[in-house]
Amino acid sequence: MRVIIAGGGTGGHVIPALAIAHQLKKQFNAEVSFIGTARGIETRLVPQAGFPLELVQVGALKNVSLMTRAKTMFDLPRAIAAASRMITAFDPEVVVGVGGYASGPAMVAAIRRGLPTLAFEPNVVPGFTNRMVARWVSAAAVHFKETCRYFPRCRVTGVPVREDFFLISEVNRINSGSAPTLLVFGGSQGARAINDAMIDSLPGLRTKIPGIRIIHQTGQRDYDRALAAYKHSGVFAEVHKFIDDMPETFARADLLVCRSGASTVAEIAAAGKPAIFVPFPAAADDHQNINARALEQAGAAVVVEESNLDAAYLVETVAALLSDGARLQSMSTAARSLAHPKAVEEIAEMIDRLARHEKFAANANSALSS
Repeated sequence: MRVIIAGGGTGGHVIPALAIAHQLKKQFNAEVSFIGTARGIETRLVPQAGFPLELVQVGALKNVSLMTRAKTMFDLPRAIAAASRMITAFDPEVVVGVGGYASGPAMVAAIRRGLPTLAFEPNVVPGFTNRMVARWVSAAAVHFKETCRYFPRCRVTGVPVREDFFLISEVNRINSGSAPTLLVFGGSQGARAINDAMIDSLPGLRTKIPGIRIIHQTGQRDYDRALAAYKHSGVFAEVHKFIDDMPETFARADLLVCRSGASTVAEIAAAGKPAIFVPFPAAADDHQNINARALEQAGAAVVVEESNLDAAYLVETVAALLSDGARLQSMSTAARSLAHPKAVEEIAEMIDRLARHEKFAANANSALSS
């Protein structure tokens, strides 16, 4: 089997895409190639993972200036033509779009050629690219049932998540008498609003929750400032610019404060961790807020908009949750109910079925013409 995976930009696109690629290689001995752009994280992660990467030149159309939109519209036909040439050269049986800048040109080129296509959509509301191609793709793999209203042919698979997240123990550490541990992170680059609120809340947290332990990934920009604030506060803390082993860190935490990108939401569900979500307000189509509200409605999370995030709110909310072991356990159970342990296997099987259908159609056409 030969498969092209197109898209990228952020870890939320690239990390699930790489999980799919590895599963296809492992399960079906597939040859997988990627199409991305020079501006995305795929330029680093895809070659590191051992997969070939071709680049197209295309920018954003959503939530950008008129000038940027005009440039993208000018670049788009050339990007589609470039993607079409890459598809011709690699000759895939299926093209998978994971969202992001490069996904659009590659999916349009594949659909025009009549190739089987699969859209992977981890958010409740599909991103701009996946909405544009939704009517024409052969199938869609989604995280939330509500997303299926956008795709005529849709299956709820969940988001591929590292197996280590599913292996985290369900033991309620609060009821076991251990010191409560709060994990705070805002993505690989950190989140200034979350960092500021945490620094301001340290005196209140120390008073309300004596003995609290905090693990805080700040990102590079706020690391020194946050480290100094923790040392001054006397609160026990591990402060990191970046956390390499997130499953191990999740396992030590009783409660998380974080953003609500699709991959983070999927990891929290897999680990069964209660969370306070602070959605990134500038996320396209407000998808982080919508993702977070889905978990809140299920009883797995509390959501606070960034505009309402301050030290007083954080102290009261964290203290109320960490003092209520029964509620934390209920939130954990609710989060795990939304997990999809077999997501990557199901997506790989969908791709295999599309490839086998293409082979069957090709063989039938060949027989008819002979």
